[in-house]
Amino acid sequence: MRPIKIIKYNMTTLEENFKDIINPPSIGDDIEGKVITLYKSRLFVDLSPFGTGVIYGKEFIIARDIIRKVNQGDLITAKICGFDEKDGYIELSLKEARQALLWKDAEQAVLEKTHFDLPVQDANKGGLMMSWQGIQGFLPASQLKSENYPKVEDGNKDKIQDELKKLIGKKISVYIITADAKENKLIFSEKDFDANNTNSNSGQSKGNAAKMAEMSAKYSVGDDVDGVITGTVDFGIFIKINDELEGLAHISELDWGLIDDPRTMFKVGEIVKARIIDFKDGKVSLSLKARKENPWTEAAHKYKKDDVVTGIIIKYNKHGALASIEEGVSGLVHISEFGDDKTMKEKVEIGKTYSFKISIFEPEKQRMILKLN
Repeated sequence: MRPIKIIKYNMTTLEENFKDIINPPSIGDDIEGKVITLYKSRLFVDLSPFGTGVIYGKEFIIARDIIRKVNQGDLITAKICGFDEKDGYIELSLKEARQALLWKDAEQAVLEKTHFDLPVQDANKGGLMMSWQGIQGFLPASQLKSENYPKVEDGNKDKIQDELKKLIGKKISVYIITADAKENKLIFSEKDFDANNTNSNSGQSKGNAAKMAEMSAKYSVGDDVDGVITGTVDFGIFIKINDELEGLAHISELDWGLIDDPRTMFKVGEIVKARIIDFKDGKVSLSLKARKENPWTEAAHKYKKDDVVTGIIIKYNKHGALASIEEGVSGLVHISEFGDDKTMKEKVEIGKTYSFKISIFEPEKQRMILKLN
């Protein structure tokens, strides 16, 4: 990422940026912005209209695995952890983003049936406790192979627990069968795992690297491909292009319109048209919406600031209510229009149509701010 100069202001930037904002961001809030640059162990993020965010120091070290994967212009979500009044920056943390990244890796491991050699940390009457990448998980006794299953004739639970405790400290080859970030649930299984037919993590990484090098020679970023959906998760869909190539289409790349849950729109086995948008870190990134006409291009010729339009309320979020003006084109009615969340939900209901006036229209950024007319 090429470093650029970050402008510092003589006056307190935060005071200047926040003086006309009714509900300015505060510590603990999640906030979204685009990466500006990486410069001297600091990641700068554009948080317009609030100012510039920065990730540095301890927070930079914690998030370094994520930071090395982002590029200039990437959209990221972070938590506000402080305000640098001297230089006018909003201090950010990516701890939650790192955790989300781990859960995504766990969900992919479910689909790929990747195996891990993990030590047993503890045991109870129902099974074994072990952790993966710092996330605590559980291996039910019913998912143990016969050689590790507690052989207790009378089924006494205390005796079962005693037998299971004998496995503490032992490494067991398992794979993840459930990864549910919302429920903080990570479940392992030892059953049906064949070490002879499954590569180790290191061997699999080398195999993936060689396979990706070969696939990179056959395919290029921008290529249009057809594929079959092999998995649907809350953050997107997995698409198999051929016997050797499978990629992920992130939820943000599925459609120009809003999608809350990919599972409601896509089914395993469905054939879809996609475009390769990246080969990175042994993974293929795909986009479905890239093969569809961008509705904001046409919208740029149809709408302008101060136009009166009608829209359907499709979603609430912490910033306000989202109204769909037409398929793939939506605008935000800021919560400051209502004063608080309760009033907003009383004045505009999901599924109902209202009249709005466009107060900000930036089609090149796919951004529209609306006011009730």
